[in-house]
Amino acid sequence: MRRRDLIKGIVGSATVWPFAARAQQTNKLPTVGFMGAGTPLIYSEWVNAFLERLREHGWTEGRTVAIEYRWAEGSYERAAEIAAEFVRMKVDVIVTASTPNVLATKQATSDIPIVFASAGDPVARGLVASLARPGGNVTGLSIQAAEVTSKRIELLREAVHPLSRLAIVGNGDNGAVVIEMREAQAAAQTLGLDATVFEIRRSEDIAIIFEKLKGRFNALFVPAEPLANTNRKRIGSFALATHLPTMFGSSEYVEAGGLMSYGPNFPDLYRRAADFVDKILRGAKVAEMPVEQPTKFDLVVNLSTADALGLSLPTTFLARADKLIE
Repeated sequence: MRRRDLIKGIVGSATVWPFAARAQQTNKLPTVGFMGAGTPLIYSEWVNAFLERLREHGWTEGRTVAIEYRWAEGSYERAAEIAAEFVRMKVDVIVTASTPNVLATKQATSDIPIVFASAGDPVARGLVASLARPGGNVTGLSIQAAEVTSKRIELLREAVHPLSRLAIVGNGDNGAVVIEMREAQAAAQTLGLDATVFEIRRSEDIAIIFEKLKGRFNALFVPAEPLANTNRKRIGSFALATHLPTMFGSSEYVEAGGLMSYGPNFPDLYRRAADFVDKILRGAKVAEMPVEQPTKFDLVVNLSTADALGLSLPTTFLARADKLIE
């Protein structure tokens, strides 16, 4: 499917459905409340992966299952409002992502099953009692792992020469991101790098932070999360303008102009979230559904960005990439 058609389909689902197809919905249809952490445009590929997997399980939107789309657009306050709305609607299951969004949803309901497509360290953040036995109404896919963060910093050092000063920029209001930034700083220091953490909390902070980064650092690491994802094109543009090679946790940032990423394959995570939804709609108990880990990790490199930065990446490094963007 072409990207243009894909985006059109997702946006159409989020706009036409509430006015037209909702009239056709009956009480017999199980309803999924889908809370997108960003916008329909940004999350179109992930939503499409989710819907495709549902169809493989026999769930067709508007025929055998109803889906109510809501978009938090990187705002955790908005996420809490959406969660409360889903509770009032009495949906059968809620799908969301990002630890703060999951926390907001869990605070809104202890009865409706909640599936997170991605969340950082769900045990430490109080989302579940344990990975093997969540014990409540929440389960899904955990993406937080210190070794993955360390791997990102190692790959960045391998690709960028010289690299002595690393900037780490992330959302200070996201507890999982704060943990990841600390892990990245510790990993950088272990490798002999001088790493400094900068926190953002809203879109307006991004330009201010990049003014502080000018001429002071050799590279930049940005953890993947809704606020950064919503502003990924801006971050990529600012990084290029300040001549900063970047490492991200998701390939979508690289497709938007970032240099490289290493992390779980997010479309695959959303496909697997659909597996959870299928089981729940067929009667499975959430408390007994173990939290799962990513199985697919991708190293993605944007060669055009490397050329624009005047960066000559090692041939051995490029040979290990899962995807090269020309």
